[in-house]
Amino acid sequence: MTDLLTSAQMRAVEAAAIASGAVTGLELMERAGRGVVEAIFEEWPKLRATAHRAIVVCGPGNNGGDGFVVARLLQGWGWTVEVFLYGDAAKMPPDAHHNYRRWCALGPVGVLDDAHAGFVGETSGPPVDLIVDAVFGIGLSRPLPNVVAQGLSKIHAATSRPRAFPVTVAIDLPSGLCADSGVALVEEGAPWLLRCDLTVTFHCAKPGHYLCDGPLRCGAVRVVDIGLPALSPGTAPGDVVTLSGPGSDLGKQSGHKFSYGHALVFSGGVGQGGAARLGARAALRIGAGVVTLGCPVAALAENAARLDAVMLRALEGETAIVAALADARINALCLGPGMGVARADQALRTVLMHAEVAPRALVLDADALTALAQAPDLFSALHPICVLTPHAGEFARLFPDIAAKLAAPAIHGPAYSRVDATREAAARAGCVVLFKGPDTVIARPDGRCAINAAHYERAAPWLATAGSGDVLAGIITGLLARGYGPFDAACAGAWLHVACALRFGPGLIAEDLPEELPKVLRDLWIR
Repeated sequence: MTDLLTSAQMRAVEAAAIASGAVTGLELMERAGRGVVEAIFEEWPKLRATAHRAIVVCGPGNNGGDGFVVARLLQGWGWTVEVFLYGDAAKMPPDAHHNYRRWCALGPVGVLDDAHAGFVGETSGPPVDLIVDAVFGIGLSRPLPNVVAQGLSKIHAATSRPRAFPVTVAIDLPSGLCADSGVALVEEGAPWLLRCDLTVTFHCAKPGHYLCDGPLRCGAVRVVDIGLPALSPGTAPGDVVTLSGPGSDLGKQSGHKFSYGHALVFSGGVGQGGAARLGARAALRIGAGVVTLGCPVAALAENAARLDAVMLRALEGETAIVAALADARINALCLGPGMGVARADQALRTVLMHAEVAPRALVLDADALTALAQAPDLFSALHPICVLTPHAGEFARLFPDIAAKLAAPAIHGPAYSRVDATREAAARAGCVVLFKGPDTVIARPDGRCAINAAHYERAAPWLATAGSGDVLAGIITGLLARGYGPFDAACAGAWLHVACALRFGPGLIAEDLPEELPKVLRDLWIR
């Protein structure tokens, strides 16, 4: 998994490296500026070939210092570079002020709120090919000042023309974007944040690159290595948010079918079994040794006509559920998809009551989450090997106060994020919570957390189709049956879910997802 550092964690890593004497702040700033220029040339090779014109807008902190380095290096390539500053140069941090002075020896520095006057309507000189936003980076803790938003917006509008350039590049983050949450911090009435073509950040990506508005505003994200250690001393790995991955040990080596677990998927009644069938097939495709679908007697014939490798069992009422759970080989359960709230409530109560004696891995989705929200007393019966998989509406019903904090306007940073919300929900529920969305967040009660972002090169809008969540629940259930822990099963399941959508492409419907799993596993060289 790939680490994502919050703004505080990133500053701690830098501070620890500087304090150790391993590097100076000026060296880090020079490496950062060089990394930005190289990333620009890698993204647009034609900009490397000949001289062009750039506008670099710098802020009053170290992000602005990086911008002055970029301006100096571009001028060294023969570019025409115009630099504008927001804030008082005399109050800049020492390293940033040093690079400000170096630039002043080469060229003038304009004032941001006058920036557009220098080139609006200008007809002479080369066109602008590059705009660099170096105003605010990861440390912004207040709304983006209106003058900055207006200035950046006017610069972009004044230089735009009907061709590929200019391109807009942000250093660390588009100014105004919260590094920890991806929430836009803007003053009321201010223009919306720039939509950049490329964002260049350092050492590690930040949660805000993947959450909320981040992917919409960042364009492509490139991470530049500036020679820092992975984490600062004293930082526990569990405190760091990661990007989820496919997991490990997805292959099969030896043994028989029960060596890979027996998953039981609860189904609804007549005409309501499609969601459970999707989940059951996904559990089987991901490698659960045996999968049984449990349904009311009246629905047996319907499900038998649609299923072959998935086994069937009449499962109606408390007695039948208790009898099924007497089979110790059944080690993972999936409740909710297509069950109906009343049936889900009865099954959930029975399963949780039985868990006092023999808890089993349990995935709760759809109607089971609604039943849980309507019966808060059941929260106390949840156990650590449960996985809750709510979408935004279900999350709001389960955790209304947490959802309200998440929906509240951000007036300062770091803003309350989906990471914060999911961690808080997992701690309250005492089990893993997978908060679904394009920026899915998975957390366990001790705070360990991962993001599965379907953005950038992993953008999978085709997952917005009925039944895709039921398949995800089935994949996670199958992984639990195989012996994965709940957090690892949720992380791997979310990653594989997106991988299947990417593998299939446009036109995807939920039935296609389980059938893509073998191809995804082959792509991963898993036998």
